[in-house]
Amino acid sequence: MDQPLTRYIPGNSPTSTVKLLEKDLGVTTVGELLDYAPRRYIRRGHLQLLGDLVAGERTSFVARVESSSTRRMQRDPRRSLTDVIVSDGTGASLKITFFNAYTAQKELPVGTHALFTGKPELYRGNLSMTGADYAVVDTPDSVTDFTSQSGEVYPIPVYPESGKLTTPRITRAVQQLLLTADLDSLTDPIPHHILEREKLVGLAQAYRDLHRPESVDAFQKAQERFRYQEAFVLQTELARRRHEHASQPVEERPARADGLLSRYDAALPFTLTDGQRTVGEQIQAELAGTAPMNRLLQGDVGSGKTVVALRAMLQIVDTGGQAAMLAPTEVLAQQHYDKIVASLGPLARPDQLDGDPDGTKVVLLTGSLPTAAKRAALLDIASGAAGIVVGTHALIQEKVQFADLGLAVVDEQHRFGVEQRDALRDKAGHTPHTLVMTATPIPRTVAMTVFGDLDVSTLRELPGGRRPIHTHVVGLAEHGPSWERRVWALAGEHISRGRQVYVVAPKIGDDAALPPFDSLRDSLLAAQEQGADGDGPEPATVQWLERLISAQPELRDARIAVLHGRQDPLVKTETMNRFAAGEIDVLISTTVIEVGVDVANASLMIMVDPERFGISQLHQLRGRIGRGEHESTCLLVTRSRPDHPGRERLAAVASTTDGFELAEVDLKLRREGNILGASQSGRKSGLRWISALRDEALVTRAREDAEVVISEDPQLAQHTELLAAIGRVVDENSQAFLERG
Repeated sequence: MDQPLTRYIPGNSPTSTVKLLEKDLGVTTVGELLDYAPRRYIRRGHLQLLGDLVAGERTSFVARVESSSTRRMQRDPRRSLTDVIVSDGTGASLKITFFNAYTAQKELPVGTHALFTGKPELYRGNLSMTGADYAVVDTPDSVTDFTSQSGEVYPIPVYPESGKLTTPRITRAVQQLLLTADLDSLTDPIPHHILEREKLVGLAQAYRDLHRPESVDAFQKAQERFRYQEAFVLQTELARRRHEHASQPVEERPARADGLLSRYDAALPFTLTDGQRTVGEQIQAELAGTAPMNRLLQGDVGSGKTVVALRAMLQIVDTGGQAAMLAPTEVLAQQHYDKIVASLGPLARPDQLDGDPDGTKVVLLTGSLPTAAKRAALLDIASGAAGIVVGTHALIQEKVQFADLGLAVVDEQHRFGVEQRDALRDKAGHTPHTLVMTATPIPRTVAMTVFGDLDVSTLRELPGGRRPIHTHVVGLAEHGPSWERRVWALAGEHISRGRQVYVVAPKIGDDAALPPFDSLRDSLLAAQEQGADGDGPEPATVQWLERLISAQPELRDARIAVLHGRQDPLVKTETMNRFAAGEIDVLISTTVIEVGVDVANASLMIMVDPERFGISQLHQLRGRIGRGEHESTCLLVTRSRPDHPGRERLAAVASTTDGFELAEVDLKLRREGNILGASQSGRKSGLRWISALRDEALVTRAREDAEVVISEDPQLAQHTELLAAIGRVVDENSQAFLERG
């Protein structure tokens, strides 16, 4: 599998296929090319001449493109069709119409030969075809590689293309490899008894059927085999990590009947939800055990995860240990610190006159702390005087030393990689317990795959007292200017009642290049006049919205501020503190407010161009309001067309505030997207085969099989090919394939 391709496919020039495979796709070995799966197949049909086609019968034929033209649809002038005239050299021709106009125009220029498959229909006395499937071929004769002696066409693989690497070039390289490489000598990473139980084809046959199938059933069985293999290899590595983690000794830290935790619980001004109690009992038992806890706590925005985490931290402090909370931003770290100090009251001030001498010191450590304050914090951490430490990435710097770190809490896992999580654990000098929190609801298949080394707890209930958030889509493309005026008037009404407003933009912008428009709708009309593409006008920016909002009659007296990622950390912290203190009426921001910002008085959020965000991000942003006693409203102000694909996401977000329901909707809308999310550090690629919508049962079986293998062979000494398969999937240096977007 690790043999170089050059051993089987010659080519030294920069434009040779083997060099392009390396340059464009990063494919250099036999295994990497065999694993480069077709993205689809052209289904079989009987190869015919154009003159022999029969209306209503599915068929296949090889033809040359003689002409290509694009026209607007009469029913919807915003959409286009491409008409292609093809001939096969016998004097017959056929018109084929494609709805994916741009793709067909690009892939089928005049002179191109292709294998077409479809069903011709009779229209006004002439045969024509709509939406044929096709695969470009080098010459008419090259299609015989996929044709039986009777003229029946086998399923033809169509590969993801890149630059000069077209499907025909990739096909030739793969076919040459199948003919020359000894596939039967490959050792299967899946144990034989599992292959038999799952009725999976062997590795060599699976590769042949993936790239050169003789039937639909053949390539489907190959796909099923690789789907299981991917799940099994990944689950084996996760099981190995769980086994390794569980085998490390850890100090038992049982709850004390008269400790800080019991005093904190007694003073709580509210009742814990059933979920908080259940998860709390799970965590309490694990902290008292001899194996290190490694738990993911997921809960929707406002579900009370921080209370659960603080109770766990207090149990650690009660045993003489320390607990650290790692937050992704200074703003969030400061808010966690303030919340913990406020909720503990005198228990957080053991060294002050109004404090409780039996309490514990809470310390904040961030990169922007003044030198003296940072030095004092480091001393408190090293000496053990600080029982609870809250911080950012500054916590995992070399100079930070803990006296006895018993629990590492990582907030908002999707902002951290496993390396950061492990670095905080390494600070302990031994294995501490780990609690990872995320407000992004995770479907079960994704949780088993992405966070498979963690046990998962879920908070489904929201604490009492939270008011509902009303969400509305404001489509400026289909409504008049009065709708936009009403948006800003509503902001003025909220401010007049003493409330505060968030306005969110997709981009920061540049003072030197502000759009010359005085309203969102003006910019939309200008873009329509200029014939802008389907994405509409340029995305709104923080800088432009600041100017636009300041000019609104209802908001001329409003106190307006901006917040974005280019600002100095001290400026961002000061701005958020002023907003939290009620000194700012309108905060215009990018998505830096997505995580953790908590201002109970904010009751209106206006998202401009929200179709540029994903469902999860929209839900997280919306969660910044509705955190107090006031009824809250979220307006999704879009300049996109009504048929823009992003409108479906907006409608979904407007229809529910249940993050778990939205997570499932998100998966359905993304269909077969990469369930690991974008840019997985330590992964050579995302998951290729597993579908989060379809494969929960398969992943569960693979997980059970992997646990049996690891329990019998923890080091995989008897499963060397499985170990090698793990190495090909997982970056050996970081092992950080669990990082989430």
